Amino acid sequence: MGTCCTHPEHSRHTTEPALAWGSSTAGQARLLKATLDLKDRITTLPVREWDETHVQCWLESIGIKKEYVEKLRAEEVTGPVLMELDDTFLKGIGMKRGQIHMLIRKRNELRQQETTERAKHSTSKAADTPDAQRDPATPRNASAQKTSGRDSSGPADKTKGNTASEPGKTQRRSNSQLESTDEVLELSNCRPFKSQNTDFKYVKDRVLAPESGVSDLITPCHEYKSFATAAELSRNQLQSKFACEVIRFASACMNIRTNGTIHFGIMDSIADKGWKHGQITGINVKEREHYVDALDYIEKCFCESVREIARKCIHPPVFVEVIAKDSQEQRFVVEVDIEPTSALVKKSLFEVVLPKYDEVKRKVILTKEQELYQRLGAKSEPVKRNDLAAFIQGLPDRDAQREKAELSGTGGHTETPQNLGRKLSVLLNDGRNYMDDSLRYILVTNRCEKDDLNSINFLMHLNIFCAFDFDEDSNVSGLYSKYKEHHATRCYFLQDFSNESKTGNPPAQKHSCLFDQTSWIFCNGRSDFLGDEKPCDENTWIRTKKKYLKKAITLICDEILPKGSFIVLFLLLSPVQKPLVDAFQEFYTEMNGTEYIICIAESRENYEKWAQLAQVSCSIKTLEQCSVVGMRLSHVDATIQTMLPSTAQPRHLPVSTRGLCTLPSLEEEKMFSLEILCVDQCDDIKLDLLSEKEIQEIEQNFYRGRKIIWENFWLADKRYCGEIIEREACTVANKLLDDIRKGSSRNYSVAKLKIFHHPGSGGSTIARQVLWKRRKDLRCAVIKTSYSPATVCEHVLAFRDYEEKENSHCLPLLLLIEDYDEDYLEELTNELMDAVATRKINSPRPYFIFLCCKRSNDPERLCKLSPLDTVAVTHKLTDSEKSLFKTKLEKLKQKDIKPEFILTFVLMCEEFNETYVRDFVEHILQGIDRSSRDTCLMRYVALLNFYVPNSYVSLSHCEAFLGLGVYTERKSRAYDFKNHLSEQARMIFIELRDSTTYISSVQIIHCLVAREILHQLSGNEPQSQLAMTLLKEKTLFGNRFGQDEFIKFIRDLFIRRGKRSRGDRTDTLFSPFIEHVCEAEDCEKAIAVLKAAYELLGKDPFFAQQLARLHYNNEKFPDAEYWAGVAKSHLPNDSYILDTEGQVYRKWFSFTVDKMTEEDTPENITEKIEIALKAMKCFRAAQHAAKAERDSMNNAGYFGEVEVGCRLLRFLSTLPVFRRNPEGEYSELVKYLTTDYIPKDIEKPWGRLHSRLQGLRQNLYNALEWISEDLSYFQTDKTHEKEEDDENSNKEEQVYNPRKWLRRQAEVYAKFFISTSFTDKSNSSPESQLTRRMSIYKSGGGNVTNILSFLTDKKGNRSAEKLESILSLYPENPLKDRLEDNDLINYILCHITLACLAPGSAKLLPLQTLRELSARFFNGKRAFPASAHFLLTLLYWPDEALDKEPTPEKDEILTSALQTLKRLHDIKKKDVPTRKKRIYTHFFLGKGYGLSKIVHKTKIDRLIPGSLDQRRMKWLHGTVWTINSIRDSLRRVSGWTKDRVLFIHNHMNWPILPLHLDSVPHGNENVTFYLGFSFNGLVAFNIEVENNPSVSRIQSI
Repeated sequence: MGTCCTHPEHSRHTTEPALAWGSSTAGQARLLKATLDLKDRITTLPVREWDETHVQCWLESIGIKKEYVEKLRAEEVTGPVLMELDDTFLKGIGMKRGQIHMLIRKRNELRQQETTERAKHSTSKAADTPDAQRDPATPRNASAQKTSGRDSSGPADKTKGNTASEPGKTQRRSNSQLESTDEVLELSNCRPFKSQNTDFKYVKDRVLAPESGVSDLITPCHEYKSFATAAELSRNQLQSKFACEVIRFASACMNIRTNGTIHFGIMDSIADKGWKHGQITGINVKEREHYVDALDYIEKCFCESVREIARKCIHPPVFVEVIAKDSQEQRFVVEVDIEPTSALVKKSLFEVVLPKYDEVKRKVILTKEQELYQRLGAKSEPVKRNDLAAFIQGLPDRDAQREKAELSGTGGHTETPQNLGRKLSVLLNDGRNYMDDSLRYILVTNRCEKDDLNSINFLMHLNIFCAFDFDEDSNVSGLYSKYKEHHATRCYFLQDFSNESKTGNPPAQKHSCLFDQTSWIFCNGRSDFLGDEKPCDENTWIRTKKKYLKKAITLICDEILPKGSFIVLFLLLSPVQKPLVDAFQEFYTEMNGTEYIICIAESRENYEKWAQLAQVSCSIKTLEQCSVVGMRLSHVDATIQTMLPSTAQPRHLPVSTRGLCTLPSLEEEKMFSLEILCVDQCDDIKLDLLSEKEIQEIEQNFYRGRKIIWENFWLADKRYCGEIIEREACTVANKLLDDIRKGSSRNYSVAKLKIFHHPGSGGSTIARQVLWKRRKDLRCAVIKTSYSPATVCEHVLAFRDYEEKENSHCLPLLLLIEDYDEDYLEELTNELMDAVATRKINSPRPYFIFLCCKRSNDPERLCKLSPLDTVAVTHKLTDSEKSLFKTKLEKLKQKDIKPEFILTFVLMCEEFNETYVRDFVEHILQGIDRSSRDTCLMRYVALLNFYVPNSYVSLSHCEAFLGLGVYTERKSRAYDFKNHLSEQARMIFIELRDSTTYISSVQIIHCLVAREILHQLSGNEPQSQLAMTLLKEKTLFGNRFGQDEFIKFIRDLFIRRGKRSRGDRTDTLFSPFIEHVCEAEDCEKAIAVLKAAYELLGKDPFFAQQLARLHYNNEKFPDAEYWAGVAKSHLPNDSYILDTEGQVYRKWFSFTVDKMTEEDTPENITEKIEIALKAMKCFRAAQHAAKAERDSMNNAGYFGEVEVGCRLLRFLSTLPVFRRNPEGEYSELVKYLTTDYIPKDIEKPWGRLHSRLQGLRQNLYNALEWISEDLSYFQTDKTHEKEEDDENSNKEEQVYNPRKWLRRQAEVYAKFFISTSFTDKSNSSPESQLTRRMSIYKSGGGNVTNILSFLTDKKGNRSAEKLESILSLYPENPLKDRLEDNDLINYILCHITLACLAPGSAKLLPLQTLRELSARFFNGKRAFPASAHFLLTLLYWPDEALDKEPTPEKDEILTSALQTLKRLHDIKKKDVPTRKKRIYTHFFLGKGYGLSKIVHKTKIDRLIPGSLDQRRMKWLHGTVWTINSIRDSLRRVSGWTKDRVLFIHNHMNWPILPLHLDSVPHGNENVTFYLGFSFNGLVAFNIEVENNPSVSRIQSI
C-alpha cells in the first residue's frame, strides 16, 4: 500500500541519491543506510486518499521525468485517478513509451501492494477470532478450502511411496500462509554449514534460497521438508519418517562427495499456491531426543562396512529456533549436516535401505532392496540400474575432486578490513566533519564492564535525552555510575511512563521535565534500590515489564520528540538478552525503520546474537547497514570525540574577587531553568569545522528575523562576520544598569530594568547585547519562563552562591526575562526577596537585576510612566542609527545577500513604513500561485501571526499540511522543508527553534508583513471564510507534535481579547479577529466561525461564553440566552460564565426598556421585570461562585447586580402605578418595596413578582456594601486622583473609576427609597429610620468608600459642608439613641473625614467621645465588618494628649483590632497574587493631636509638585519622602527589627507590616519610619536605620 511518511522535524540530509558507500555527499550515506529499510515501514495513508501532491512525490520517487510529473499534476491526477491510468491517456499528454512502461509497471506493483496490505489488515482482525486462537498454524483460507471440499493437507513430502501421513489428518499451515504467490517474501540466509551457534535464528515466513544441487562439493546443497504433519505423529512414526529423509539425503551427498544440509520445517512444494518454496514455517519439536535417536537407524540402513563412516559424515541434528514478532509459540527448523570428507569416504559407496512405517502392522519396516542415491539437481534420486556401472567407475574422479576441493578450501582468505571510522562518521553525521549539536540521542545499552568505562567518554559530550539501561547494577558499577559524575540526571523505571505508575511522578503527565536533564530509565530494576523495583529474569521481564517498555518508547516517539530530531544509539557492551532486542523492535516500529538507529558493538559475538533476534523486524543486511561492529570501543571513543562540534574545555563564570571559577556541566545542568551565559561563551566552538558558508548562514538568519544567538556576538567579536549594530537604546540601557548597580535612593535586593519594544525593532537583540557586554562583570543568564517561579528562584540562588565564599559579597545576577506574564514576574520577585530575607543577606546594592524585555505597541507611553528604569525601543531610527543601518545593508549586499532574504533588516532600515511594507510584499508576491498548498499555508500562518502575538506553527504541522514524504519506492528520500516551498514562501517564512526541546516552528518574519500578506492574498475572500477553511484542515488539527501550542493559538485567535496593558494595540470587547469580522463583514459571519470553532475544539465552554457575549452585543438575546446556558452546563460553578449569563439578561432588560412604548401591555411589563430579576439572580450566583474561587477575586457579579437593580428601580418609577407625588418623591414605590403594601392594579398581574421585588432593597444594599469594602481594601486600576472627569460609559467607569461609579449608583439607589410621608415626629419608626438612612446614603455618607471619597474633592469646603449636613441627619445624641452597626461606623468615619477637611468644624466630636461610641466594636461578642476594626486602629492609636500613660486595656483593643484586620484581609485576598490586589493605605500618622493627627493620603498628594504621572513616579521611587512639607506633616516613629520583622517602640508586641519586605534592614537594628493605616493593619514607610542615615533604605509604595 502507498505510504505517507511523516517527515522529520529536522531534516538531516539532502535528496540526492547515494551512489556508493564512500561518497562524500552528506545526504547519500543516510540514503544508502535506508535502501533496504522501506519494505518494513509502517504505512499511514492509502493511495485512494492521495491528492495531487502525494502523487507528484511518488512519481518523482520512481524516477519519472519532471516535465511529465508537472503535466500529470496539471491534469489533477490524484490517487484514485492514478489507479485507473492507461496507455491512451499517458500518450495523450505526450509521454514517451519508455516512461509509460515504467509508470504502468510501478503503478501495478503499487496496486498489488495495496491489495496485499488490505488483505493483511483484514486477516489481522480475523486473528482475534476463537478459531484463530485455537490453532495458530491454521491458514487464513482454511474455511474456504473446507467449503470447496478440497484436500486441505499441506504439500506431500517428496519421499517416493511414503505412507507416513495418517488418513484424515490435514497438514496445518502458518497463520501467515500467503493468499497469492505473487507476494514477495524477504529472503533469509541459511545457518552456516556445521555451525553450532545457538544464537542463530530463523524468522517465520521468510524464505530461504531454493533447494540446490551440487556446486563445488564444499558449498552444501540444500533440501527442504515441511515435516508439519510428521512432527505431530507418534514417536515411531516421526523417527522413521525423519530417518528415512536424512538417510536418503545423506546417501546421495556422500555418494556424490558433496556437503549438504537437509532442513525440516521449510516448505518444499509449490504445488499449493498458498505457500512459497523455501518458506520458513518451523515445526513443533516435542522431544529433541526423538530426532537425535532417529539417527540410530544408520546402523540398520547402511552396510556394516560403511556404518561407522556414515556416523561420522552425518552430523547430529541442529535445532534452529524460528522466531515470530507477534507469537510466543516455540517452533524450530531441524537441520542435519552431511560432511563426506575425503579421508572418510574415499573409495566407498553408500547403499541404503530406508525405514518405513507400516500402518497395518503398526511397526517400522525396512525396504527390501538396497538403493544407491545420488544428487540430481536439487533432488536425491536412486541411481538407475543401467547407470550403476558408470556411476561406480566415476568414483575415483569424484574422490579426486573432493580432495582437491578440500585442499583449495583450506587456503586462508584474508578479509580486507572495513573502513569503520568512515562508516561511523557517516552514520552519526551524514559524513560531515562534525556532528549536529541540535540532535538528541536516546541511548539503549546493557551491562558495561569496568574496563570499558574508560572508553565511553564520548557519551559525556553527546546530548543524551534519555537512556534505556538494562544493567541492574549500572548505578553501582556500570555506565550510570560514571555518567552521573558528569551530568545531572533523573532516574526512572519503565512503570513511570505508564498511567499505572506507583511512584507518583510519571513524566508522561508533563513532558517538559524530560528536557531538563537526562532521563535514565532502568529497564530491569536496580539492584541497589530499596523499593520494589527489583531485577528479574528474562521470562519474568517479558511477562511483567515489556508492556511498559512499549509505552515508554511510544510516548517518546509519538508525543515528545519529532522524528528526525533524535538518533537511537544501541551500545552493545555485553552479551545480549531478549529485552534489549525488544527495545530495538519497538523503536524500529515507532520510527518506521532504521534511518535514525545506530548500533555499535565491539564484540562480533554480541552483535550476532542481537542481530539474529532483531531480524524478526528487519533483515540482517539492513541491520548491517546501520551497525558498526568490530571496532574497539576505545577507537570509537576517540573517533567520535574528533567529530564533536565543540571542544571539551570547561566553561567559566566571574567571581566577586574578580577572578574566574569553573562551571562543570553537572552543576550547570542542575540549574536547568536558566540559560547561563559564561565568560568564555562559544570559545569551545571548533572554528576550523565551520565553513565560510555556514558562518554566513548564521549571520543571515539573524538579519532575516530570527532571534539573535550568542554565536552571532562571538563571531562578530572574532571578526568572522560583520559587527552587530548597537542602537542608542542599548547605550541608555547600559547607563540605567550602571545606575542600578551603584545604588540609588531605593536599594532593594531585586531591581528591574525594563525594555519595551515594538515587534521587530530589536528589543530582544538589545537585551542580549547588554548581557553579552556584562558577562565578564556580572553573572548573566536567561530565565526559561516555562518553569515555575519557585524552581527558577531555587536555581537563581544556587547560581548566585556557586563557588562564592560569602553570600553577602557575591556578584549581582543579571537575569533576562522575555515576553513574561506580570503575575509570573511578581511571584518570582517575591520568592527571591523572601529568600534574601531568610538568608539575612545584607548589601547596599541589588543582588538580582531583572532585565525585563517585552513587546508592546506603545513602548514610549510605558517608558514615560517609569523613565528611571525603562527603555523604549521603537521602529523609529535616529539619524545616526539610519546611517549605521544603511552602511550595514550595503555591506550585506556586497556579500551577495539579496534584500529579499534579509527582509526584516531591510524593513527596519525603512522604519517599517507601512507604504514600504505594502509595496515590498506586493513585489514579493508577484507571480505567486494562489492555489498552491504552500500559499494556503502562508495565509494560515499570516492569519495567526497578525491576530495572535508570538504565534507560530510547528514545522511538523507544515510538513503534514504540504503532504511531504509520500513514497512507496524501495529507496529513502529525505525532504528539506525549505526546498518544497515556493520562492515567495521562503522569503517571508522564518524558522524558529525552541531552545529547550529543539522543536522547529514557522512564523511570518513580522506581524506587519503578515497583515499585508493576509490582505493581498485574500482577494475577495473574507477572513471569516479563511478561518472556516483553516478549521476544516484535518491534517493540521490531527498532527500530534506541537498540537497543544497550535490549539492554544487557535483559541487565542477567536477568544483572546486585546489589552493595552499587556502590549496589544487597543482594548477590545472580543478578540481582534472577531471584531474585524464584525466590522468588515457582519456579526453573522463572526457567529458562524465561532460556532465552528466551538464544535471543533471539543465544545469548549469559553467559546460558548463568547458566543453568548457576541449575540447579546448584537441584540440577539434568545440566542445569547441559549449559548450562556450551554457554557453554564459545562462549567456550572464558574463565576465568569455565570456573570455572562447575568449580562445576557441585563442587556436584554435594558434593550426592552429602551424600546418600550405606551402600547406595551401589562404582560410585556411583567416580562421585562422577570428578565431583570433573572439577571440579578444570575449575578448573585456569580457572587457565590466567586467566593469559592481561591485564585481570583471576581467582583463583576456585585457590579452587575447593582447595575440591573438601579435600572429596574428607574424603570419601576416610570410606571403609572408608581407616579411621583407632588413633592417629587416616589412614595408609592417606596411603600410597595419596603412594606406589605401592594397596589390593587398590580396585585394579580404581578403575583409571582411581589416577594422578589420586596427583597430588592436589601439585595442592592448588600451588593453596594461589598463593593465599598472591596474598594476600601485594595488599590484600583486607575487612581482616584484622576485630574479630568471620566466621561466614558458606565462600564468603563466600573473598570477605570469604580469609586465614582459607586457614588453615582448609591445616589440612584437611595433616591428611590426616600419618602417624607414615612417620617414621624419621633423619628423612631422603622420607616423613619429607613428614610433617614437613605437620605444619608443619597448624600454620600452611606458607606466607607463614599465617605472617604469626599477627601478627593478638590473643593474641600464643599465636601466639608456636605459632611456637616450628613452628620446633622444623625440623632443629636448617638450615645443615647443607639445606632445600627453600619450607621455607627459611617457616623464615626464622617467625623474623621471632616476633621481632615475642616479641623475647626463645630460638628466634630472629640476623640474621646468617638472612642466611647466605638466601645461596642470590641466589647461585643458578635462579628463586625473590617471597617469597624479599621476605625479602632485610628481611634486607639496612642495620643500624646489623651494617653500620656500606657494603658493595657487600650493596647489590648489595638492588638485585637489588628489581629482581626489581618485575619479578615487574608480571607478577603484568598490566593490572589499581591500584584493584582495591592493594599491601599488610607491614612498616615501626623504630628497633631486628637483627630488632627490622622492625615489622609490625599493631603500628602497635594504636597507633591508636578503632574499626576510625576507624582506617581515620586511615590514609586521613594522621593516623596524627601519633600520637606511632607516630612513636616508626618510623625516618624521609632522601632526595631528582629529577624527581618519590624516592631514599634513602647507599644504592643505586634509586628508592623512593611509595604515591601525588602525595605526592612538585615540584622537587628533600631529604626524609624512613617506609619500608615490600612485594612490590613499598620504599614511602615521609609524605614531608616536610626543614627546611621548612610545605610538607610527608603521604601516606596
